[in-house]
Amino acid sequence: MSNDRFSLKGKTALVTGASSGIGRQQAIALASAGASVVLVGRREQALIDTVNLINQQLENQQTTADTHVLSWDLLDRDSIDDLAAAATALAGGGIDILCNTAGVNHRQSVDDITFESWDSTINLNLAVPFFLARALTPHMKKQQWGKVLNVASLQSRQAFPNGLAYGASKGGIAQVTRAMAQAWSADGITCNAIAPGFFPTELTAPVFANPDQSDALANRTAMGRNGDMQDLDGVTVFLTSPASDYITGQILYVDGGFTAL
Repeated sequence: MSNDRFSLKGKTALVTGASSGIGRQQAIALASAGASVVLVGRREQALIDTVNLINQQLENQQTTADTHVLSWDLLDRDSIDDLAAAATALAGGGIDILCNTAGVNHRQSVDDITFESWDSTINLNLAVPFFLARALTPHMKKQQWGKVLNVASLQSRQAFPNGLAYGASKGGIAQVTRAMAQAWSADGITCNAIAPGFFPTELTAPVFANPDQSDALANRTAMGRNGDMQDLDGVTVFLTSPASDYITGQILYVDGGFTAL
């Protein structure tokens, strides 16, 4: 089998939430595989920091990356079509790969959830991935090839304390991923999701700040450890490359066997 099946050369990817955490790691992985990357997030300097990390990574590979920074408030749902147009213009053509990675978790008890926190969670974690994907599919349909990669969660299938709204959004994104696959796969667009276990990101900072809690979670995995960010690289490249062209509508748990036990 040729490694070209895993190459992203000539492809352009858009990654939301690229300023930190999983989105940042995905942007690095995609660029390392040869893709041009449009990095989207609210914090421009943090996006620039991601670009610097990409350049450092590729310097070791003796190559360069084509990257573009787009500071955007994804909660402004009325501007999603404008975002798609701006990203397309920056890239000099259509977007081939979309990683819907931006998310929020307010970690509120049931009694503390407000309409505002509920709406922001559902909007960013569930509505934005669908509407942004839909805005980018015309180019993918035209070329009969495209990749949509969403981010589900352990909470897509089980409840965690202080996670009702977040869990609702992630249960929804699992079903939205399957529905996207049903709607667009015949046009050559595969739609899948990864469901990460516990990785050290901004969203999970409260967990990793408590060694007893993080150790307890590690001990609940089959591998006996929590995730390292580099554990996301292979699955990201695989599910956005031609190597996965016959895989769609799937939720892949990248959790060290947390859900296997």
